[in-house]
Amino acid sequence: MNALEKLPSSFTPDLRVNDALTASWLAETTLRLRREICWLWQQKGNARNAQSDILPPVTDALSESLDLLRFSDDKKNFFDNDLTARYLSENIQSLRDSRKHDHGPWDAVCHRLALDDEAQFLLALGLLVRIDPASSAVIAACQNDSQKMLPTLALAQRLYEPENGFSRIDIAHPLFRTGLLGFQGESTSGGWHQGYEVSPLVASALVLDDGRVPAGMHLVTDKRIVAHDTPTLEAAASLLQTAPQSSQFVPLLGDVGTDYSEWAAVLCKKTDRLLIEFVEPVLPNSSRLSAIAAWCWLYDADVLLPLMNASSDEHGRDRMTWPDVHVRWYVPMHDMQASKQLPSHAVKPAVVLPATDFEMRVTRFRKALGKHAEALDSEILEFARRFRIGAKAIEAIGNAAAEFDALDAEQLAQLCRAQVRPDLGTLAQAVTPRFKFKELVLPPAQSVQLDEIIHAMRSLTWVHYRWGTARAWNDAGLSVMFCGPSGTGKTMAAEAIAEELQLPMFRIDLSQVVNKYIGETEKNLKKVFDAAEESDCVIFFDEADALFGKRTSVKDAHDRFANIEISYLLERMERLKGIAILATNRRKDLDEAFLRRLRFLVEFPLPGEEERARLWRYVFPKGVDIAALDVPYLARTFPLAGGHIRSIAFNACLQTTPGAEPCVDMPQVLSAVKRELDKLNRPNSPESFGRYQEQVIALFEEGAR
Repeated sequence: MNALEKLPSSFTPDLRVNDALTASWLAETTLRLRREICWLWQQKGNARNAQSDILPPVTDALSESLDLLRFSDDKKNFFDNDLTARYLSENIQSLRDSRKHDHGPWDAVCHRLALDDEAQFLLALGLLVRIDPASSAVIAACQNDSQKMLPTLALAQRLYEPENGFSRIDIAHPLFRTGLLGFQGESTSGGWHQGYEVSPLVASALVLDDGRVPAGMHLVTDKRIVAHDTPTLEAAASLLQTAPQSSQFVPLLGDVGTDYSEWAAVLCKKTDRLLIEFVEPVLPNSSRLSAIAAWCWLYDADVLLPLMNASSDEHGRDRMTWPDVHVRWYVPMHDMQASKQLPSHAVKPAVVLPATDFEMRVTRFRKALGKHAEALDSEILEFARRFRIGAKAIEAIGNAAAEFDALDAEQLAQLCRAQVRPDLGTLAQAVTPRFKFKELVLPPAQSVQLDEIIHAMRSLTWVHYRWGTARAWNDAGLSVMFCGPSGTGKTMAAEAIAEELQLPMFRIDLSQVVNKYIGETEKNLKKVFDAAEESDCVIFFDEADALFGKRTSVKDAHDRFANIEISYLLERMERLKGIAILATNRRKDLDEAFLRRLRFLVEFPLPGEEERARLWRYVFPKGVDIAALDVPYLARTFPLAGGHIRSIAFNACLQTTPGAEPCVDMPQVLSAVKRELDKLNRPNSPESFGRYQEQVIALFEEGAR
């Protein structure tokens, strides 16, 4: 049985250490601490108190320092002549003589950092206090301070006794620079008497060597890779073949649907390195990040960071502190402005990732849906266009779909919709459609146009990706304008289209989007359009003339920036992949450049007599009895828009007796009509009510009394 097998690695019995070299250095560190305790008892009188403490008591630090010279020769003699001290010294030497190189984590660290014996002892001392709680009290006793339970550089020098009694190790040493050792707390001052230790991740790697991925991290394997090679990736991989000799940040520039982990896995596979990513899209604190970096350095792994957005702090006040470790960080972003938060000296050329295309999403959907894919092949094509999502979201859809024995198109749409949540904040309000397409009351020409809009949206997938218009022009959606007098049904038609297409609808809040400060309106519009990129939705601009006004000749700076705002709107409207509906009753105030970008322009006229008759019958709830109403007379006599008719119907309902049967008759309606005409400043003398003028006169005379 050799010396290593006979001696424990730590103070705590049965502490398992898989790596032989690690166990050997821990055993030597334990022996040196025991020998130092023996000397401290000798120095303090070789007497124990009544409670038989096994650790020497704390004494005056000044006296201890002044006595170092006096006890210098005594300590050497004690180690040579005391039975226990000599036994411990012999075991230390036996360990050193029997120590052999082993292909484990300790040997790898020593080889890569060229650690001498003193540095290895420093590492072992920091590791011991991390894995063995019993060592803390011993270390405190050796430092003559019950509160100092972490080792210091001063203690390491005292225990190891380097050549000439002087240690060259400081905070700039590779052990600290790589994050294998860290000083107590967040401080990096590295004082001579400041405690240090090994992080839990590094300790686990050195002691167990099981390669377990740190908590909160995920190992990305190549099983998920569907991405294909591109010249850009080939060039990037060739530049990354050499292992990082310092901290490297590689920006990954992609669009909204990009699955960054997949592309980063492609690069790591080409460079023969592991890749880990964060489970949650949030960065940990600096100390945890340093520990993860050290683990990655040990296992030749790269890190995929969470998506980094551009910072609003132009002066870098919120720039975080990154560990200076030989690790490669892949940084996903949509905008290169986000790279300003990274150390400029360590940022490598950005890798521009291929746009997430339709064919790739189709492949992912078919793979994820498995047994349901064949039955839903046409729906897969449609949803691959409508939902521009990444591989993780599609995998989640596939996992949820596996729970269904049979999956139909509506259920698949719900699963897809659950994976997208457009974040429009206060810039837009979600609208729940209240009207169905068949409930619209419009002239035949307008009804045909709305049918064409519905058909066009349903044909986009086939025309874009089978006929090739997406490649020839672009894969944009539809832009539609509804114009006409107020109350003619523009908003109602927009809601009906959203309901018919089963698309979420958002109404843009002009009070939040428009900003008096130059450039802020464009930023708000960018947020709106970017949020709508992930999946098809209906973006509804009510009173569109407020945003889409005419460009003017430049007379001052305000005109110039107003024109820039409109030009930006034109450009984003042309690229919108969903459907944008603009509603206005002031068509002449809109910029003519919008007309070319509009696929459809629908004029909503005031309804004719036939349409008004249908509206009068439709606007009342189904449970309300309107048999007493003279609908032909109302439709013929009052040329009102649908919005006004709806307002009249609602006011008439409010004038009925509470608790009575739901019934509306002519007196309530005539009274509401007169109020509405007064509001519109239209002539409404009793004579204009024709054969009902006497009822109107009586009605208002009674009201006057």
